[in-house]
Amino acid sequence: MSDLDWNQINTFLAVADTGSLVAAARSLRMTQPALGRQISMLEEKLGSSLFIRGRSGMKLTETGLALVDEARAVKNEVDRFLLKAAGHDERISGTVRITASRVVSIYILPAMLARLKQAEPAIEIELVPDNAVANLIARDADIAIRMVRPLQNDLIATKITEIPLGAYAHQSYIARRGRPETIDDLKHHDVIGYDREDRMLVAMRELGIPAERSFFSIRTDDEVAAWEMVKAGAGIGFAQQHLAADAPGIVRVVPDLPIPTLPVWLTAHQDLRTSRRIRRVMDFLTEELKALAARI
Repeated sequence: MSDLDWNQINTFLAVADTGSLVAAARSLRMTQPALGRQISMLEEKLGSSLFIRGRSGMKLTETGLALVDEARAVKNEVDRFLLKAAGHDERISGTVRITASRVVSIYILPAMLARLKQAEPAIEIELVPDNAVANLIARDADIAIRMVRPLQNDLIATKITEIPLGAYAHQSYIARRGRPETIDDLKHHDVIGYDREDRMLVAMRELGIPAERSFFSIRTDDEVAAWEMVKAGAGIGFAQQHLAADAPGIVRVVPDLPIPTLPVWLTAHQDLRTSRRIRRVMDFLTEELKALAARI
């Protein structure tokens, strides 16, 4: 048993968590046959079956159920070991994995990361556009840019700036439907908002606007799609002011609408503070995001 392979334990956990070889292979960026071989080799070493294979996926056996918590504890210790090691990495070369919302990843970060590559060509960048909060402890990402303060333990989070928001429409929409001047005017317009996500409705109710889901005649939970619909003239939407300033034909409407600003938090695991590579990227992004806020 002394030749137990950590990769096989990690594979076992991925299959246990996803319930599928296909999903686990996707999450680990492996091929399904390679992942299946890892599971088979682990089962051979342990002398027990870990999963029941069926049409509905991979179901843990009694042995698998008994071992999954122990395997997770091993994974947590390995993750912490790797974080400690990364924190003492003195190189300015290597990979930095950054996660941010789709809006930030698509509209804000590309120009910043282009400048970063010019300044630090030896740093390899992995960008993960994702609105879900990444697990920085498990190294799903090294650095996260978020619009809410992370609540995970062992994280360092710095509030970089506040980005103002506004309500906007394309000139083609205004020419067709007119320009709303008050909050009440919005009731007679095509407003673009969230579908299942209720953050915008909650914020509007806090501002004294008794909005329901039907207030939005066009609904999507993808903020990039929503902004593109605004630019296409489909309706009135909400966006960061600097995005609107850079978009041809976009006009601000109801400028007195009291929309709260959007905080920007830069986050990493505290064990990475001593990594020169991570520190360099965090410092670079801090200056870039502050510069962005300064020009709004």
